[in-house]
Amino acid sequence: MNYRHHFHAGNFADVVKHALLVQLIRALQKKEKGFLQLDTHAGRGRYDLAGAARGDSLIRRPEWPDGIGRLWDRAGLPPALADYVALVREFDRSAGNAGPAPRFYPGSPCLARPLLRPQDRLVLCEKHPAECAALRDEFQFSPGATVQEMDGYGALRAMLPPQEKRALVLIDPPFEAQEEWRQIVDALRDGLRRLPGGVFAVWYPLTVRAKVDAFFAELLGLKPPPTLVAELAIAGDDSALKMKGCGLVILNPPWQFDQVAGPVLASLAEILTQGPGGGGRMTWLVPEL
Repeated sequence: MNYRHHFHAGNFADVVKHALLVQLIRALQKKEKGFLQLDTHAGRGRYDLAGAARGDSLIRRPEWPDGIGRLWDRAGLPPALADYVALVREFDRSAGNAGPAPRFYPGSPCLARPLLRPQDRLVLCEKHPAECAALRDEFQFSPGATVQEMDGYGALRAMLPPQEKRALVLIDPPFEAQEEWRQIVDALRDGLRRLPGGVFAVWYPLTVRAKVDAFFAELLGLKPPPTLVAELAIAGDDSALKMKGCGLVILNPPWQFDQVAGPVLASLAEILTQGPGGGGRMTWLVPEL
């Protein structure tokens, strides 16, 4: 997968990940006590969708029209999904877009920033120097947020447990390397050892089903706490699409989060599906007690 995320910004995978992330933050903020939000692979923070069609050397078809583009002017969205779209619209306007179509798309750091309360803290990790430099520029005047140029997997060892004793950890790697799945499991092992009650959310692509199933098997080997899987397929396994869907696996999901995520997935399945066999599913890998 191409690490240069601006080629993919605002696509269906971003929509799924970010719509659910917003609701995870909202759920944790139902308690007054603050928490640490740790983003292990933060990227540059904002993306200009006008550049999405420019590849390394060739013009390419942008992906955002089949993602945020399908929601931009859609009426009747469930409240949780409308919440996400409103945040993206506000970011787009504040970045200077006055046109009818989306132009500037927020990555997870910029989606989280306006939601931070004074008692909450945001730590953004990015190991690629150019991406981290852009992220630092984006957040230089953002109280409550810090940017670290480092390997995000190591951040779980370095920053957990936090002083707040509560955390939402987003693990959203580029899946460039074959060992990425193993690194995620190792990081979760460290994270759960340091903060057993932390909320850990891992984004993953649906390319080959067997890889995801093997990841789930390794995850179960950690004997994890209650673990929820929210997954959207935009096409079936026989589709020619390289990435047929994506998912978010959430360890220690907030209470009744599945009741919020369910309508989001159902609506996104209707809106974002691109071929036969698409649809949303939500299952408990480890049920709540």
